[in-house]
Amino acid sequence: MTKLRVIAAQRSTSVSRMLADELSTIVEQAEHYEQAKRAALDALETGFHPGGKPVARDELHER
Repeated sequence: MTKLRVIAAQRSTSVSRMLADELSTIVEQAEHYEQAKRAALDALETGFHPGGKPVARDELHER
């Protein structure tokens, strides 16, 4: 605990403030993760069009 107090003093803050900041960071990262996860799952459901035009199977196998 002493080392923690020294680090807090070097940063001109309190141990409580450091803990509160760290917990806020953890919550923020969790929220960003959930947003990215939802966006990725939505993209999987809706799919995407890679561009180009459809090609008939026969055209693909012509030589």
